Amino acid sequence: MIVFHDIIERIRTLLQHQNGQEKIKDREIAAALELDPQYFAVIKKRNKIPYEALAHFCRRRKISLNWLLFDQKPKRLT
Repeated sequence: MIVFHDIIERIRTLLQHQNGQEKIKDREIAAALELDPQYFAVIKKRNKIPYEALAHFCRRRKISLNWLLFDQKPKRLT
């Protein structure tokens, strides 16, 4: 099962590493996903996964959507 919180935590970890920041706020995650912060708050509360925004995020950052959704390492994808 895909869990919203797990996906957001993987994005948060990625942004922390890339930006060199210790704390990443929800509004920064919303900006990275190109979502309105208020809309992000609503989908977070409802645990609704924004698949299209995630797909675009992965494409821009050149990361695996499988890693983001399922925590699959690239080695297992080949």
